[in-house]
Amino acid sequence: MKSESVRKKIDLLRKKIDYHNYLYYVLNQPEISDFDYDRLYKELEDLERKHPEYVTSVSPTQRIGGEPLRQFKTIEHKIKMLSLDNTYSEQEVRDFDVRIRKVVQTPVSYETTLKIDGVAVTLSYRRGTFVTGATRGDGMYGDDITQNLKTIKSIPLKLLVEEKALQNIEVRGEVYLPKESFLTLNRERERIGEPLFANPRNAAAGTLKLLDSRAVADRGLDIFIHTLPRFPGKEYSSHYAALQRLREAGFKIIPHMKLCRNIEEVFDYVVFWKDRRDSLDYEVDGLVIKVDDFALREEIGFTTKSPRWAIAFKYPARQAVTQLINIQLQVGRTGRITPVALLDPVPLSGSTISRATLHNEDEIRRLNIKIGDHVVIEKGGEVIPKVVEVVKQRRTGKEKIFRFSRNCPTCGQRIYRLPGEADWRCVNASCSAQIKGKILHFASRPAMDIEGLGYVLVNKLVDVHLVSGFDDLFCLSVNTLANIERMGQKSAQKLVHGIEQSKKRPFISVLYALGIPNIGINASNLLVNRFGNINSIMKASIEELTQIDGIGAVVAESIKNYFNVKKNIHMINRLKKFGLNFSTDIKAIQKRSVDGMIFVFTGELKSMSRDEAHELVRNNGGHPSSSISRNTDYLVKGLQPGSKYAKAVRLGVKVIDEDAFLRLIRSK
Repeated sequence: MKSESVRKKIDLLRKKIDYHNYLYYVLNQPEISDFDYDRLYKELEDLERKHPEYVTSVSPTQRIGGEPLRQFKTIEHKIKMLSLDNTYSEQEVRDFDVRIRKVVQTPVSYETTLKIDGVAVTLSYRRGTFVTGATRGDGMYGDDITQNLKTIKSIPLKLLVEEKALQNIEVRGEVYLPKESFLTLNRERERIGEPLFANPRNAAAGTLKLLDSRAVADRGLDIFIHTLPRFPGKEYSSHYAALQRLREAGFKIIPHMKLCRNIEEVFDYVVFWKDRRDSLDYEVDGLVIKVDDFALREEIGFTTKSPRWAIAFKYPARQAVTQLINIQLQVGRTGRITPVALLDPVPLSGSTISRATLHNEDEIRRLNIKIGDHVVIEKGGEVIPKVVEVVKQRRTGKEKIFRFSRNCPTCGQRIYRLPGEADWRCVNASCSAQIKGKILHFASRPAMDIEGLGYVLVNKLVDVHLVSGFDDLFCLSVNTLANIERMGQKSAQKLVHGIEQSKKRPFISVLYALGIPNIGINASNLLVNRFGNINSIMKASIEELTQIDGIGAVVAESIKNYFNVKKNIHMINRLKKFGLNFSTDIKAIQKRSVDGMIFVFTGELKSMSRDEAHELVRNNGGHPSSSISRNTDYLVKGLQPGSKYAKAVRLGVKVIDEDAFLRLIRSK
């Protein structure tokens, strides 16, 4: 096949696939079978593989990115992403209408749409091609999540129309996780011992933060477009009409949108959707009411936080009354003990509720809740409901007081509640309810950085009883691992190599990897700098620990509780025998270059990731921070700096670039 004919064939296949994606994912009106679609896709893949010179970023085959990102870049919004004023009051919506009509003094039509409970994003197109996508962030700056958004098949990579007014546009919408996808995701997380997402919105937000777009693609995110922030041209005076044209261009617009001629029609629509919204496959928590005319929007204007021409009416939280049958204590992966109400099943918002969180012991006391009580449960947009009050009038005298056990319901070890904390915790490192989570923490990048040890593999290792704690990782062999289903010799060799390499990690990483409650990487750094080895930390008294600037009473007691458990000491002794670093040279620490200095980073660094930069600061005696204050010594500015840069300038914090930072680190 000649070169030009190959290019034309590839272009034709892309257009066909884009068209059928639009029919399937946007209009829900497929014209061809899955088999025929897969055949087209396979043909395109084969041609691109043979002719890589014709592969472009907007090809349907490029929706899922390659290697995981190290971090997200920061994008400045050319038009601020403002939030909407919210209200639960019908009167406040009527007051909004009165204010609008006073300003414009003409009849006003309102575009009224379902308020999707998702994550706000913005998409930018140049010459009809999707170029960047970002989160709202602080309204001025957001995270560049282009690679993750490309995995959403209802986002057109190339517009289906070539209309001049739409070639260089920005559109905004809500990324959401369909209810069914959310339930599937939580079932899988429960199976592998991961904490459940509270609701689809949290799951969508967490998914967009993943640095590996291949993992994002597996979650099944979707998007509805609802806003054109800029007047597209004289062809359009109506925002509603512009959105209908965007639908033809390939975008998935919020369905059930209505152009209302007055505020009474708006309220008819509010009433219409109050109960019907539960039948939808996405969470809706209200309606958004906007002045439709672009010119009137300009006339009405904005406040510093929100447009004056729009308001969101939110439905009140949904409630039901049922009986509390029992209270069960659950152990989370960090040892946190959470009481869960076991309820007489009751229908609420389209599902049957039989469990609800009670948060902690203080919440049980605040509610004065007893086993056998009738309780009000609420599901205000959340899939996991909560108990909000007791119906005390329905008490019979047979209700029983619930006593919070002082022993772990899984392993039987004594549990601890630190001063100032609401939660009780099990600090036994061998508690089976915590093992999987602790292994994942141990293997994470800031800790032992064991490549290839993720959720699925940890789950398998624990389930087949190859490991019962992270110290067992160092007993694994290639032959043993290769026998695990779908593991293979090559993957086994890679994992064993990664575990062996982790023995070179510095003491600060090892201490952090232990997962001592309340001991993050900064507290680990302080302890290493002060004591130099694990034995001295284990022997330190509460008084000695609290003398360290940055270690308070809560953290000190957490450390003592951890080392009072014999199983934890046994595990540390095993790790010592395996060759992990449990000491460092304090004299070398005292000669480090940036002792006590506080560093904040903004923008992308050329020579290292953000985690590596933080580690470099800690290893040289400094303290990395995520927020700017007058106490910050240096802001290190990389490429595309975020809002921290402006704040640093305003506060008079010294700003240096990456090269100056490295010179400072090497100055001693």
